[in-house]
Amino acid sequence: MTHHLRELCRGIEPPSQRDSGAKRAEVALPGSAVALLPDGHSRIQSALNPAGVEAAGIENLFWWMVAGTTVVWLGVMALTWHSVRTHPESFNRRREAFIIVGCGAILPTVVLSILLVFGLSALPGLVAPAPSGSLKVVVSGEMWWWRVRYEPAEGQPIILANEIHLPVGEPVQFLLESDNVIHSFWIPSLAGKMDLIPGRTTRLAVTPTKTGLFRGVCAEYCGTSHALMKFDVVVEEKEEFNRWLAHQATPAAPPDNPLAQRGEKQFLANGCGACHTVRGTNAAGVVGPDLTHLGSRLSIAAASWPNDSAHLRRWIADSDKIKPGAYMPKFDMLRSDDVNAMAVYLKGLK
Repeated sequence: MTHHLRELCRGIEPPSQRDSGAKRAEVALPGSAVALLPDGHSRIQSALNPAGVEAAGIENLFWWMVAGTTVVWLGVMALTWHSVRTHPESFNRRREAFIIVGCGAILPTVVLSILLVFGLSALPGLVAPAPSGSLKVVVSGEMWWWRVRYEPAEGQPIILANEIHLPVGEPVQFLLESDNVIHSFWIPSLAGKMDLIPGRTTRLAVTPTKTGLFRGVCAEYCGTSHALMKFDVVVEEKEEFNRWLAHQATPAAPPDNPLAQRGEKQFLANGCGACHTVRGTNAAGVVGPDLTHLGSRLSIAAASWPNDSAHLRRWIADSDKIKPGAYMPKFDMLRSDDVNAMAVYLKGLK
């Protein structure tokens, strides 16, 4: 599947999360566009680079807050400057009282009151639900990855992990859940953050206005690998999104070469199907991420590493080194050629 991405922006990753041996990864984009993503991690992640209706409202509120606090700061600085520069012999009690009350009390009170009213008036629009009939996406916070379930108006739910696709210009209703600890769902360029609270379902409406590739994160400390709990968000044209969603609903295609066939056998023989689902096979586990179309995703390990065979091999063999505390056991006891075959099989799950 290709992805209709029109905008890519440089992102910043902590050095500790970069693979020192990884090269610049070449990612194929539709319409003959090709972008070089450093370490496969370039994503737009900025609340000041809005690509959604809700994010634009937050940015607007931010700049009003900056303007208001700047006015208050200038007033206080003017008062400070005046107090330092005024000579005792030129002191005028009435004038000084007017300046102190004006800059130190009236100005901050008026400006902050205006900001309070403006902020409260913007709040309903930021927390309002999406219109009835909007696409529903259920996101469950796991430790430390994201379970994603699309609930189309017709057909069965479609389950995947750590990657979300959205149609541009269409409101989407996110339903956010957690069965372990509090997480926080945040796509800075598209909307504000919303907590996932065990025992409750919280809601977040998102209306993307630009196509592109965006980074989402967990914004609430949730445990050992909190910093590695990220996800990719692809905003694309409605037709491309519909094709992608229809493909995600299909079972995995059988492997078409001997090495991938061997990898499928190793995958099932080593118990991977007890935790993971690959629709179309005997693997039906629900503990870990659904891997039915893993090969078509942009990244692995909750958007921590690029999705290629080399990183898949390392993830299978040494998952605990890549993501400390991860519940997936490492399979370093397997022969390297068996690990390689499994990586080829998983990469082929397009």
